[in-house]
Amino acid sequence: MVANRAARRSVVAPWRDGGQSQFIERPLPGADDSGTAATRSWALTRLGGPLSLDDLAAHARMSVRTFRRRFRQEAGLSPQVWLIQQRVELARRLLESTDTPVERVAAAAGFGTTASLRQHLHAAIGVAPLAYRRTFRGTPM
Repeated sequence: MVANRAARRSVVAPWRDGGQSQFIERPLPGADDSGTAATRSWALTRLGGPLSLDDLAAHARMSVRTFRRRFRQEAGLSPQVWLIQQRVELARRLLESTDTPVERVAAAAGFGTTASLRQHLHAAIGVAPLAYRRTFRGTPM
């Protein structure tokens, strides 16, 4: 686990199939008492369930239009893109640290299906869930 973190910080995977993207952690914008930070923190505790833009805006007590604009100003991303990134990060952590079946990882991360998890993980880092687990757990699958 420590070696994997060091490898990620060095932008070097401990093992890679040919043609894979590098694995780079993206820091989360700071949480303060203004704007959408409280809603981002709230959403992080609910990644496994459905979270719509309306839900996020309602939690922030803003209109959808205002929430979308403020969120983009603070986080640098649209709420939808940020939410997908956070779900991918949760899935990555679960794949690295547990033996939970991929189907359950997909559900716990809010993707619903294995196909959805595979699509988003591949778009983010260029590998399938089992290949990612094999790479960062070092266990044969």
